[in-house]
Parts: sequence; C-alpha cells; structure tokens
Amino acid sequence: MKALVVLLALVSFGATSPTLGDTSRRAAWPNTPHVTSGRWIRDATGTNITYAGTNWPGATDVMIPEGLQYQSIQTIVTKIKSLGMNVIRLTYAIQMIDEIYSNGGKDITLQKAFVQALGQTNGTRVLNQVLAKNPAFNASTTRLEVFDAVAAECAKQQIYIVLDNHISKGMWCCSTTDGNSWWGDTYFHTGNWTRGLAYMANHVGFCCLHLRLDPANLAKGKSWTALTSMSLRNEPREPTNNAALSRSSYNWQSWYGFMKQGAEAVNKANPDVLVILSGLGFDTTLTPVVQGTALTPGAGKFSSGDFPGYANKLVLELHNYETGANNCNSLRGNLERNGFNALSGTTPNVFPVMLTEFGFQMDATTWRNTYSTCLGAFVTEKKAGWMIWVLAGSYYIRSGRQDYDENWGLLNHDWSDWRSPQYINGLLLSMVKNTLS
Repeated sequence: MKALVVLLALVSFGATSPTLGDTSRRAAWPNTPHVTSGRWIRDATGTNITYAGTNWPGATDVMIPEGLQYQSIQTIVTKIKSLGMNVIRLTYAIQMIDEIYSNGGKDITLQKAFVQALGQTNGTRVLNQVLAKNPAFNASTTRLEVFDAVAAECAKQQIYIVLDNHISKGMWCCSTTDGNSWWGDTYFHTGNWTRGLAYMANHVGFCCLHLRLDPANLAKGKSWTALTSMSLRNEPREPTNNAALSRSSYNWQSWYGFMKQGAEAVNKANPDVLVILSGLGFDTTLTPVVQGTALTPGAGKFSSGDFPGYANKLVLELHNYETGANNCNSLRGNLERNGFNALSGTTPNVFPVMLTEFGFQMDATTWRNTYSTCLGAFVTEKKAGWMIWVLAGSYYIRSGRQDYDENWGLLNHDWSDWRSPQYINGLLLSMVKNTLS
C-alpha cells in the first residue's frame, strides 16, 4: 500500500502548482509544471526554459495529426528530435470534442474519421496506409488515441508539447470568411469553445492516470507528460463576412473577456499547464496588453488580478508572415511594437512571448531572404520561443484537395526527408542551437 501511495504521488496532477524551485513533484524531464517569472518560462526547478520547434497540424478535416499514412509517429518525432528541437505545437479542432459530446461521450474511430473526410474509397485506402505505418492502431482506434500516441512518443523523446486550439470546424485555417474567425462566427460558438478547452485540459491531465499506475506503461510514456502549455485560440481575426458581429464585438475589450473565459476554463480543468494568449489581426499584435493601455472601446486595462491564482501561468504568442520584408530593422521594429518588447522588462506588463508561427516556401534559396534571416537572428538574440510553420510535407486533405502538397513544409511530400536541406543546414540547425544555448 505504501508503494502505491508513493507512486500515486509521483504521477498524479495536483490542484495547485508548486512554488518556483519546488522539485518535490517531479525531478526528471519535463520538470513540469512550468510557470512564468517576468519574461521567462521556468520549470519546476527554477531553470529558464526556451522552446524551439515546429508546428504539427492536426486540425484539418480528418482531425488527427498529419502524415501518418507516410511515416510512423516514432519516425516523425525522431526527425524533429534530429534537429535538436525541443517542442511541437500540436493543433486540434473543437469539432472533435463537439462530436465526442454528440456521440455519447465517445470519440469516433479512425475508420469513420477518414471516410467522412475523404470519402469511402479514398478514406479506406488512406486509413489502411496509416495502419500499415502505425501497426499499434486499428480501424477502431479513435482520434484522441492517436493524439495520445503522439504525446507518448514526444514524452519518450523529450519533446515538449504546446497544444493549440487551431479552429472550431475541422478544416484548413485561416481566413476572415471561413466562419471560424471570431467568437460568435458561424462555427465559432463560445460555449462549445470553452467546453472544448476544458475537455482537452482535463484529458491531457487525467485521461491516462490509470495507465500511469502500471510501471510498464510508465516506461512506455503512455501519458501527456510532455504537455506544458495550451494555447486558447489560433489567430483571432475580423469576421469580414459578418458586419454586425464585427461592429459589435471585434475589439480589444471583447477579446479580453473571451480570453479570461478561456483561461479560466483551462485552469480549472488543469491548473498545471501554461495558458497562451493570442492577439488580434491573425495574432499579429498584442500591443495594448503589453503596454497596459486601454482595451478599447472601453477604458479597462489588462490586469494580472483578472487571472486569480494563475497569473504566473500566462504566456503571449504572436505570428509573423511578413515574407516580403526587405528591411531587417523595419521587421524587427514591427515585432517589438506588436508585443516582443514585453521581453525587455521595461514595458508595463512583462511576459514570455513566443513566435508560434512564421514560415516561407521551402526551396534551395528562399531561406536566404531578409525575412528568414532576420527572424532567425531576432529570436535567437531575444531568446524568444518559436515554432516554425510547418512540419507537414502534405495533408490528408486541404481546402477540398486530397493529398495536398505543402511547399512550406520542412518535410517532403512523403515525410521521409527534408524538403530544403539547404535551409536545414544553412540556417535552421544553428537557429535551434543558438536559441537553446
């Protein structure tokens, strides 16, 4: 009995986070839960942590992580690890959770997921390819079990996970007319969103507790121990096809109310995870949050007191796709003004800030342009966390086109090798090393 109590203490997630430097709950990697201290993310030993990695999409029509018809989960995670990266941003759709609720609390199978996304013939064919590459799965494996398997492999290879609510309806993201742009848009139901956030926060924290009681399963990493953070919503943006919603709600004041709802839902379900806030304009700016100015059209301002008991769990994320930039100083200035100056320690509100999306075409030469080289220098100099868009060499389906080739992907179409070894060797490897050094 004493041994069982000790094991439970080691593997269960408590209701409160430890104070900085408390190593009593978890001594080994990933040294979670992580907290924030000023501009830094810190692990449970008080060590500063910086994330450097990539995005692994799982929010399009099938609603599982991409690429599994071409490579195994182990192979893909090994490719990420070979770059020295320490994090993936793993995306999911709220529709997945909505379907679980409408299905009596049960997730749908891979067989159903592929058929409803790709059709009977192609769905069955691609499913069989996935099962051949990932023999631990079968047609009755559920979507969430695939996410669980990715998390287990990431834990095994010591890759952190940032879990990102990318979209509501499972589809390619993002536009201002896709019905997913803002709270109250066609598919973006606020209640379903907070319910989905809470469901996933609970799932990653408690779903596999029974597995952790078996030392064999512990050794296999069958849990979400790699998870450190949850992002509330990818790229909030103006709903240009809904003028009434845009006039009434697309503003900083409404944004703040929604962020507080989402953060509370996550923290109540799982107080261990960091909560990542994303800004307006496709998550390109968080200026009033950092500067402590009015969240218009109201006069209220961001206050850590609005996040009681977990203000030290908040992280900011920004995206940048100024791929045509030809002046590095101008690009750096935009990044600073839009929120990265929170890292300086001189703004009214200081946060860790991460560049969770940036990217460009992967070929032999594009990476040499101002945009790529300037961003590479900026994030390494600032020791800012970053995740490049995108790992995927192809998608099961994107915007109606099946087996879509992703020419921005780090990996080639069949996920077997790097699409641009010139970029990998010429810049990305040093960018990872210099960020994490």
